[in-house]
Amino acid sequence: MSEPLLEALQLQLEAAAEGFDWTDPAGLWDKLAEEIGELKQAPDARNREEELGDLLFMVVNLSRHLGVDAGAALTAANAKFRRRYGHIQQHLSELPPLGEPLRLQRMEELWQEAKKLEQYKKTV
Repeated sequence: MSEPLLEALQLQLEAAAEGFDWTDPAGLWDKLAEEIGELKQAPDARNREEELGDLLFMVVNLSRHLGVDAGAALTAANAKFRRRYGHIQQHLSELPPLGEPLRLQRMEELWQEAKKLEQYKKTV
């Protein structure tokens, strides 16, 4: 787990050991939604950084309550992105030029194709 994720987890575990922790799982989801809302409304770069940090901290907290290793989950998400984007990269020569709106649309189609291929491979 990366240092900042690990530090967030350690801080949360220390607080939980003293009783400062979420007792209602619904509250976790509400707090996550609140942090997303605050990030959306952040007026400038400094506030966006602060709010994004709060959101990331809350995501680590949520992962702890779900029994999911946040670092492992992020590593898996990175690998999934790498696989799916790799599928897009295999077709770059077939895409419309950069800047054309159809390029992004075609990339999204390829992304969805990659997802379907992954699902197919899971069932075979």
